[in-house]
Amino acid sequence: MAQNSRLDRLAERLAAQRGRGAGAARAPEYLMAHHRDDERHLPEAEGEVEASLYLRGEAVAPLEAPADPAEVRCRLDAEPEAVAWIRMDRPSTAQLMAAARRFGLHELAVEDAIVAHQRPKLDRYGDARFAVLRAARPGAGPDEVRFGEVHVFTGPRFAITVRHGDAPDLEAVRRRLEADPQLLALGPQAVLYAVADRVIDDYAPVVARLGEAADEVESRVFAGDPDASPRVHRLLREVILFQRAADPLLDVLRRGLEPDAGDEELRHLLRDAADHAAAVAERIDGYRQLLQNVLQVNATLISLEQNEKMRRLTESDARQADNAKKISAWAAILFAPSLIGSVYGMNFRHMPELHWALGYPLSLLLMLGIAVGLYALFKLRRWM
Repeated sequence: MAQNSRLDRLAERLAAQRGRGAGAARAPEYLMAHHRDDERHLPEAEGEVEASLYLRGEAVAPLEAPADPAEVRCRLDAEPEAVAWIRMDRPSTAQLMAAARRFGLHELAVEDAIVAHQRPKLDRYGDARFAVLRAARPGAGPDEVRFGEVHVFTGPRFAITVRHGDAPDLEAVRRRLEADPQLLALGPQAVLYAVADRVIDDYAPVVARLGEAADEVESRVFAGDPDASPRVHRLLREVILFQRAADPLLDVLRRGLEPDAGDEELRHLLRDAADHAAAVAERIDGYRQLLQNVLQVNATLISLEQNEKMRRLTESDARQADNAKKISAWAAILFAPSLIGSVYGMNFRHMPELHWALGYPLSLLLMLGIAVGLYALFKLRRWM
């Protein structure tokens, strides 16, 4: 009763937040710029709800869709050894709250599942667990990654998955589990393992595409492509977002390796999945370092190109300055004789020098002396 009362208060608070605005119930992680994620807040319209019941690893009579959590709970109570898996695809808040009341889900975990946009994590609430996994798939563009989110509630004899977005393919997970009764017989934690393993498998095409794109932009940078820099920045952003989704998954899987996590065989499977997740994390970290190095190289190449342009511009300015000095020097050399010739060519009547016997040769010597002196001075100053 106390748990249901807390869930009722949670429902009232979320309804009040929704009334104040669509963004009021979203987690801070969303506001910190999750872009191009598949839609991950619970809609008002009801989503698809399916359920399966398993007994000692074998599927029993399926439940008609949409599955009713109350009916699933009654079937479990009637079959003490049965295990139920409820699959919710974009459920409404009311649908998730109904399942939470029937299976005693913790209100904090329920709130996280309703708000969504969480970092990958694994929380424990008594004998129940709540895991958040971030799925990824290639986007429409060559450098684009689309993200989804799936929440997994596990408890005594039940597993509930809440999917936001189109990934991962939970129907494929169901077929895999039902084809392996020994794995399914390990209980609800086998569902968590199978979903996490599927998420990691879906990382493979994303990693491959990012690797090809990283190699391509590296070649373009070293080829001197001026349009490579914006693509490097876009690709690095996608790698960082993908790294934020994939890296915390390691902690989720490693927490599943705790001694009280379940069957020894299940821990072996989780350890294998953790190894695959570690390999993905290492490759993504390598791509991030590669792209950061490419950015540095690109910045260096741009700097060298700019320095070369500045050098050529400086040399051109220097040549222009030298030409200006030469022009100025010759103008000064020619100006002095021109001035003297202009003065004595004005033909005024009272100019005593015009009547000197040596006036003409002195004028020529004066003009020549000034010209030679100026030439020597400019030559000494390296203007010529």
